[in-house]
Amino acid sequence: MPVSPRRPASLQGRIFRGSRVVAQGLLTRTELRSTAWRPLFRDVYADARLAVTHRTRCAAAARWVLPPGVAIAGRSAATLYGAASIADHEPIDVLVPAGQRFGPVSGLVVHTGAIAATDVAVRHGIPLTTPMRTCWDLAQWLPTEDAVAIVDRLAGQRLVALPRLRADSQGWIGKRGWKRMVRMAELADAGAESFPESRLRVRIVLAGVPAPVTQFVVERDGRFVARLDLAWPQLKVAVEYDGVWHDDPEQFHRDRRRLNRLLGADWIVLHVTAKRFREDFDGFLTELRQALTSRSQPR
Repeated sequence: MPVSPRRPASLQGRIFRGSRVVAQGLLTRTELRSTAWRPLFRDVYADARLAVTHRTRCAAAARWVLPPGVAIAGRSAATLYGAASIADHEPIDVLVPAGQRFGPVSGLVVHTGAIAATDVAVRHGIPLTTPMRTCWDLAQWLPTEDAVAIVDRLAGQRLVALPRLRADSQGWIGKRGWKRMVRMAELADAGAESFPESRLRVRIVLAGVPAPVTQFVVERDGRFVARLDLAWPQLKVAVEYDGVWHDDPEQFHRDRRRLNRLLGADWIVLHVTAKRFREDFDGFLTELRQALTSRSQPR
C-alpha cells in the first residue's frame, strides 16, 4: 500500500541525510520512501518538488558523500564551470587521490589518479578540479571530439589559456596519457561557438584536412557580409553547420540569402546537417576535399 506523503516544514525544499531526520523524529524510514522525497545517493534525499540538476547533485555529493581529498572532476567539473551540459540524471565524475580507497557509489563514476594540491579549487563550497586539471582528465576519459568540444568552451570563457595549455602539455610528455593531452591541446580552438561545430572541426582535422579558421568574418568593400563557422579564407571555401534552428523557415530564408551574398563573393559554402554528420560524414568529406583541391589549382 502506498505511503502517504508527509512533508515537515523544516525539510521542505531541502536536501538532507535520511538517517539524521529519522533520528530526530522528523520522518520514519517508511515515510522516506513516499513520493514526497527523492533519493539522490545512499541515505541522501531531496524534497521531490525541488528542481534537481546535475549541479544540485554535485553539491549534494560534495556535502554528504565525498570524503576529504576527493573532488568533482571531468565533465561534471566542466559543467560547474559552465563549459559543458550534462543531463540531470547522469552520474557525477569524481577524482580520488591514488592510494585512497573510496567507492563504488551509485550515482558516481569514480576515477583514481595523482592529485596535487594545486589541482583542486573550491567553488561555491564544492571541491572540484581546476580548469587546467579538468582538461587533462577530459583528454584521458573522453573521445577526442568530445574532450576538445568542452576545452573549446573553457577556452572561449577564458578559464583556460590555450597557449599555456599547449606549453604545459609538453611538460607532461612521458606520463601515461600525454599523447592524448598534447593532441587535444593542439586541436582546441577558443573561437568555436557550439559543441557540434567543435566536433565537426575536429573530425575534419583528424581526417587530414588542414585546420580551418573558426568564425571567419567575410567583408566586401569594408562592409560586413557574413560570419562563417569554418573557413579556409585563402581558398574561399567554407563549411556551415546547420543546427536545429534551421527548421525555422524564416531562419532558413535568412541563411540562404546570406549564402547567396557569399556566392556572389566567389565562395564555395558546404552545409552539414546533424543527420549528415552522423550518417554520411565520409560523403561530406569527399565534397570538402574536392572543393579545397579545385580552389588550390591555378585559375
